[in-house]
Formats: sequence, structure tokens, C-alpha cells
Amino acid sequence: MLRLARPDFVRARTLDYNLLNTSRYSIMKTTMEVDALIEGVSSYLRDDEIAAVKAAYEFASHAHQGQTRKTGEPYLEHPLNTAMALVEFHLDADTIAAALLHDVTEDCGVPLDDIEARFGPQVAQLVDGVTKLNKLTSRARTGEAKTRANVENLRKMLLATAEDLRVVIIKLSDRLHNMRTLGALPAEKRRTIARETLEIYAPLAHRLGMAQLKWQLEDLAFRYLEPRSYHRVARLVAGKRTEREGFISEVSEVLRQELDRAGIEARVSGRPKHIYSIYKKMGKYDAQGKEFGDIHDLFALRVVVDSVSDCYKALGTIHNCWRPVPEEFDDFIANPKNNGYQALHTTVMCRGTTPLEIQIRTHAMHRVNEYGVAAHWLYKEGKAEVHSADEAAWLRQLGDWREDLEGEDFLDSIKTDVLAERVFVYTPKGEIKELPRGATPLDFAFRIHTDLGYRCIGARVNGKLEPLNYTLRNGDVVEIMASKGDRGPSLDWLNPELGYVKTSHARTKVRQWFKKQERSQCIETGRQIWDRELKKLVPGLPAADRVARLLDYPDADDLFAALGSGSVSSSQVALKLSRDLEPAADGVSVVPPRKVSPLSINVLGVGDLLTRLGSCCHPLPGDKIIGYITRGRGITVHRSDCVNILNEEDKERLIKVTWGEVAQVYPVMIQVDAWNRVGLVRDISGIIAEERVNLTEVAMANHNDDEVSLYFTLEVKNGVQLSRIMSRIYSVWNVVSVMRKGE
Repeated sequence: MLRLARPDFVRARTLDYNLLNTSRYSIMKTTMEVDALIEGVSSYLRDDEIAAVKAAYEFASHAHQGQTRKTGEPYLEHPLNTAMALVEFHLDADTIAAALLHDVTEDCGVPLDDIEARFGPQVAQLVDGVTKLNKLTSRARTGEAKTRANVENLRKMLLATAEDLRVVIIKLSDRLHNMRTLGALPAEKRRTIARETLEIYAPLAHRLGMAQLKWQLEDLAFRYLEPRSYHRVARLVAGKRTEREGFISEVSEVLRQELDRAGIEARVSGRPKHIYSIYKKMGKYDAQGKEFGDIHDLFALRVVVDSVSDCYKALGTIHNCWRPVPEEFDDFIANPKNNGYQALHTTVMCRGTTPLEIQIRTHAMHRVNEYGVAAHWLYKEGKAEVHSADEAAWLRQLGDWREDLEGEDFLDSIKTDVLAERVFVYTPKGEIKELPRGATPLDFAFRIHTDLGYRCIGARVNGKLEPLNYTLRNGDVVEIMASKGDRGPSLDWLNPELGYVKTSHARTKVRQWFKKQERSQCIETGRQIWDRELKKLVPGLPAADRVARLLDYPDADDLFAALGSGSVSSSQVALKLSRDLEPAADGVSVVPPRKVSPLSINVLGVGDLLTRLGSCCHPLPGDKIIGYITRGRGITVHRSDCVNILNEEDKERLIKVTWGEVAQVYPVMIQVDAWNRVGLVRDISGIIAEERVNLTEVAMANHNDDEVSLYFTLEVKNGVQLSRIMSRIYSVWNVVSVMRKGE
């Protein structure tokens, strides 16, 4: 048979015509959806808020102009449908506007500042939050196959990272529309996104109590993951639809009449099960040897009444009408589910042998059960008022959120102790690790593997070199740099003032390493710490044997071994000595420091006398101190080991003084001996600035062979802070020694 080829110009005209028709259809469809969106928000928003939503739509339309999706439709369809899904939950104007704008920064390059300038900080924060969640999810998707723990960690991280739960709700709505248009993607990508939806987003919607979103996400994911099972269940459900609907209609009418006779105002309706839940129920029934026909709650009755007392009255009426099935009753009003769900569930036998499940709930319970956390943005009587904390009391039941709701700021209240205490970070392969908040790269290294922690020499966080005491944040990607040989940990890692390790797991592993070393090596290391650090931290340090006895060690070697193995740190020893050692002043008795009234030094137990700090010895809170009566100038406070006090002949002018509970800063001078180099002062002053300590004076003295002495006058809060600063300065390259001036 002879076939004539269609001329190219005819084919081109046909394609143009089809494209024109498609374009016209898309424009008409978008116009209808915009009208539906405005009509939807008009039912509960104020006029000025409706205008803000329209402005957000026009901005998004301009930003996405010319962009199309994989389906071929204009890209604007996606944010528009995302917003439409949120209108069903009656979310506020800021959330609807953010849903319309949620892709303009990432896909259109619109600066966040522009969004804030036009729509306000709330909308900008929501858009920024959704963008961050998109990055977290896409980063996790590129990782290895997710374990159950990894999936749970990602769900927690999505909640912990979102400062406003409306960000998570927008993300769920965004995922819902993506699932509805998933067919345009390649098969493998469809399965990946569907599995992610079923494992992460549907359970997240369930955790937030948003049943409407949950079942839609589950059914759509199930359709792409198990298409044969999906269609088989759908055919089985459709096969008996007419019979079931007739049965539900009949029993609904009977129940309405009975409730009317009992004087209970109620709304009775049929509730179909969605396909994925039926599929899971079929699996349970199959394990029990039952068949699809034995599933009695494919449809159930839902009874919605005005009050809790009406719930129990309706339950009694139902049980009087039909015989209840034993052990098929649940009171989720008295015992709500973890996600806040409340209702009465009962199963009764209708027509003698037909079981029927009935749910009874109030209107308020129904709103929360269907919309979850979104129910707390629902508008009352057209007014933009968030529900009170009392109405949000169901959130107290959430297993993952233990914080009690107090006050009226719902958004702040739902941030929980559990999430606030954790941080979630990525390995370079995309695996998520959960750590305590405040954890460092070293904690991360020991969480991965003990050997990696021992060999750790540096860390890259988000591709940038960071110090090992850097505080990790949610979503950080952490790469550990390790030595090839057995390097071993540093004792500095155990110094709490330096902040290298925060977890007990990492700290224990470091101590175990040092305990395995030879005792003689530990003693030698401890002796170096004694000479290098403790003598500088504790002025007038007593003999090692005496300190060992004070700290309950048999002798000095045992004390050195403890210092060398990391069992005790130099700062711990210094703190213990400042509390327990008696002053060494000649015959001068000093009252031990104790907490008294703030901002004062107590003289003979009396506060608020005129005092000043001696400029010769610069005493700090925690130091042993004594007062010196100065004629006409009140009391001058000195350290008890100050040279001027020890050499004072007029002992009658010395007086007992103690530190109060100090909330101010005190000047102290430290001396840093080092080999001079370019950037030395900059590095040291940088450490001081990082500690948020004011540097009031710097002086320098040059010596032979490029040796230099630097004198820094600092304003510190106490001796612990000074100890931390001195330890950090000692670790600076070319620094030989650090000591407190006046020793």
C-alpha cells in the first residue's frame, strides 16, 4: 500500500496548532484555578489579606514566566496547586503567599530581600525555610540507601530545622502536588520519590495529625511503588461499591432517627477507607487466614456531635440500637493517640451478622483529627485569630514533643525539648547522624568510628575547614580528615574549657586511649602539665605531694599519672585547689569564697562598703583575697599572696573580705613569651575576641634572638574564664609560655 508522506510545512502547522491549543488550555486552566484560589481565601480572609495573596500570585506569575514543568504545563501550576491545597486547611495569608512564592528564590533567582521588602519578614522566612528543607531532602536523596534510623533522623531534622511549622505544612502540600504529577518523570525517579514520600512525608503528616494529607500521600506513593497491587485493591473496592453504599445509606438513616429521638444533634456520614490502608489491612487478614470479603470496615460511619458528653450519649444510643462486638471498643477521647487523635471507636453488628465500625467525635476533634497542627491556624468567624493554647492542648500528648504549652504563641510552644537538644548532620555520603546539640566535629568522628576519632587531625564542614571545637548545626555536611598512622588523641581534647568534645561517648574513648598507655609515659606527661600549666594557673602552687593528698591520690606520681592519662584535667585541679587550700599569708586568715549579694565584695560579712581592686595583683573572683584599709579611700582588695600584703608591717590595717556573687568583669594582666612572627598579636587577640573578653591594653618587650614578651590586660569574669583563655593562647604557634602577671 502506497503511503504519502505529509509535507514538512503541514506537519509544522499541525504541531503549531496543537501547541496553540495546549497553550490556550493551560491559560484557561490556570485562570480557573486562580479564580478558585481567590474564591477559597475570600471565605475566611480579610480584604487586605486577599489583596496580599493576589499580589503574591502576580509576583510568582511574573517570576516563573516562560518556565514549564516536565508535564509540559506552565510552572506556575505547581505553586498555585500547592497554595490551593493549603486553602482547604484555612491557613493564614502569609502561608498562602509563601506557598505561591516558595520556588522563586531557588528556581528564578529572586533575592530573599526582595520578597521581604514586598511581602514582609514572615513570608520571607517561610519561603527561606521551605528552600532550606528542599536542600536538606535533596542532599539526603543523593546518599546511600536509607536505613530505618536514617529515615527517622531525616523526619526529625525536617522538624528541628523548621523554625515555623508552617514551613513543614507548605513542604507537605508541595510534595502532594509533585506526587499528583509524578507520571511525567522516568520510572526509576518516580519510584525513588514515591518511596521517599511513603517513608518520610506521609509519616510526617501523620505525626502532625494531618490525616487529609497523610492518606493522599500514601495512596499516591503506593500507586507508583506497587502499581499491580494498587489496581487490584482498587478493583476489589470498586466491585462492591454499590452494595456497600446502599448499606451505609440505610444504616445512616436509622442512626439519625435514633439520635434525634435521644435529643442528640449530630451529623452522620459514611467514611470510606483509602486504598493503602485497605492494602495493609488485607496483609493482616491474610496472615490470619481471612479474605478480602471479611474486612468489615471498608466503609465506616462517622458521627460528629457538639460536645464530649454528647459523644458518650451517642455511644449509648448506638449500643442500644445494635449489639456491640466484644473487644472492639476504643476510647481515644480519654486516651488520645500520640499525634493528638481523639474519638470513640466501636464496632456493632447490623442486620444480625454484618459488622460496622462507627467513630464518634466532636466538631473540634474532627477539625484536629483531619487537619492536625494546621487546625490551629483555622479562622473563627472570619477573624484572623489563632486558637488559644487551651484548644491546642492535644499537642501535649505528642510522644515526640514533651514541652508543655504555655502562653498564646503557638509557634514557639511546639518547639520541643527533644528536638532542641539534638542536632542532625550529614556524612559526605548523605547518611544522617544524630548528635547532642553543641556537638563538635570530634564528637562526630567518634560517632562514626573510634579509630577515626583517634586519627582525626581536622574537619571540613560544608566544604570549609573548621576548628575541631566548631559547634555543629542542623544540616551541616561533615568530612573528617584523618592521619594515616596511629596518631592518637590529644590531652587538650579532655579540657572542658577548650570545648573539643561534648559527648560522654567521645570523652570516654579518649580516656580509654590514655589509660592504655604506659604508666611511666603518663607520669612524664602529667609532670609536664604540672610544670607547663598548673604552675601558671595557680599562684603559689604547693608541693605536688601535698596537692596529691588533698585530691585523694597516694602520692605525686599517682597525681601525675591521672593528669597524664586525662582522668583529671589541669583546670579541675586548679578549681579544687582554689576551694580547699588555706592562704599562705603570714598569719592572715581569710574567709573562704561564698555566694552572697550580687555586685559586691563583703567586708567582715557586710556588703556595699567602698572597695576597689588592687592594681598591683589584679585579684579575680575565686582568688584568696584580703582587704587593706586605705586612709580616705575605703578598702583596697588584694590577693592574699600579693607581695605588698606579705611585706605589710601594719597588720592592723588588714581585714577579712570575701567575694560576692559577681556579675561584673575584672582587669587582669597576662604575660605571653613567644618567638616573634608576623600575625602573632593578631592570632592571640583573635582568641581573646572569640571568648568575648574585652582587651584594654597591649604592651610588648623585645628580647634577643627574636624573642618577645607580650602583656595583655583583659577584663574577665572569673578565674575559669582566664584559665580557658590562657590554655588557648598556649596552643598558638610560636608561643613559649603564658602566665598571669604578678606571680
